Amino acid sequence: MLAFLLVLVVVLAVLVGVHWYVWRRLVRDVTVPGGLPRRLGTAVLVALPLFSLAALTSGRLRAPFGFQQAVAWPGFMWLATLLYLTLALVVGEAVRPALRAWLARRATAAAPAAEAPAPAPAPVPEPVSVPSSASASASASASETASASEPAPAADTVAAPAPADASATPADVSRRLFVSRVVGGSAAAVALGTVGYGTYGVLRGPRIKRVTVPLAKVPRAAHGYRIAVVSDIHLGPILGRAHSRRIVDTINSTQPDLIAIVGDLVDGTVEDLGSAAEPLARLRARHGSFFVTGNHEYFSGADAWVDHVRELGLRPLRNERVEIAAGFDLAGVDDVAGESEGEGPDFVRALGDRDRARASVLLAHQPIVVHDAVRHGVDLQLSGHTHGGQLWPGNYIAELANPTVAGLERYGDTQLYVSRGAGAWGPPVRVGAPSDITIVELASKQA
Repeated sequence: MLAFLLVLVVVLAVLVGVHWYVWRRLVRDVTVPGGLPRRLGTAVLVALPLFSLAALTSGRLRAPFGFQQAVAWPGFMWLATLLYLTLALVVGEAVRPALRAWLARRATAAAPAAEAPAPAPAPVPEPVSVPSSASASASASASETASASEPAPAADTVAAPAPADASATPADVSRRLFVSRVVGGSAAAVALGTVGYGTYGVLRGPRIKRVTVPLAKVPRAAHGYRIAVVSDIHLGPILGRAHSRRIVDTINSTQPDLIAIVGDLVDGTVEDLGSAAEPLARLRARHGSFFVTGNHEYFSGADAWVDHVRELGLRPLRNERVEIAAGFDLAGVDDVAGESEGEGPDFVRALGDRDRARASVLLAHQPIVVHDAVRHGVDLQLSGHTHGGQLWPGNYIAELANPTVAGLERYGDTQLYVSRGAGAWGPPVRVGAPSDITIVELASKQA
């Protein structure tokens, strides 16, 4: 408990520090003290973290689903935006001194030209005339009178400068303010563009990825057998029925032999999200659709969801195995998060008494159980959970906790394939880790 509290304090301290940094660079450094823009910017940077906190906790606290939906969009989207805004501002720290130096050199170069006196105009010759003595005397008298009536100019009189517009051009504002606005505006544009494109990638739906996996024990009859692997759909307050419908249509368009949903189907209860999952009843495959739990099912009521997907026509594999007519065994284990509820993976039940001469394919949500799969002679493990990192540079963090973040790798005699997933947790945003539905095609070495 003490360790959890320490981690919580550290996380909160980091979040407070990051928000202060963003406020300083995007509000304080680019606005006038006491002005309306500064007050509005400060209010926004206080409100958005509160939305994020509500979005992260409302589901676990079983808040009304309408409230979860209301806070999810602004709260989760701010978390993604904050990540890339902070990264862009940090990069901008290296740009600031270079930009200030360039402006200083330009100002110095322009100063001598501005101070140099303009050349006197060439004199224009006047026509020569000889005034009469009376005219000359009158002119001289007039000139003296005029001279006597005009005050002598003061030697230190300087014209007052024209009032400056503080927001018009770099010449009208301080160099530091101009640089802050350029760097801050650029960082905001980069962050919003990145998050916008990443959101589009999720909302348009996952794309099909095809992988061929050769297995020594697969009989010739199963050569070319196609398994549609989909993980991490994450139906919730943001991704709902339309999302599941897109996924079903995409899977059915490939006409797979078997469909495997490898966990993290939902972020919420059957009561709130049962209707969002209903399109899964339209999944079609020659040998059926199978489901194993992920860690998020255990946050949402795993037993209720297992019953619900069974009603939709999917077959849950809870530490059990079935023989596929094509000539291999398909097994599934509960997620390790179930251990807190007395469940979790049981490899002995799922694989202990099988004929090891037959090829075996294991459905397990988290890649970390691959070492158990190796000990039990699994030929191919299909997993998800990592999202491929979802938000770059999250993939580097995911590598610390998972043996494989995405793709196909070998561990002893077992091959592990990890899907990036078809949805997104938290922000409906993916950067550097596009969502996918993978068609795994088994290849027989006997063919």
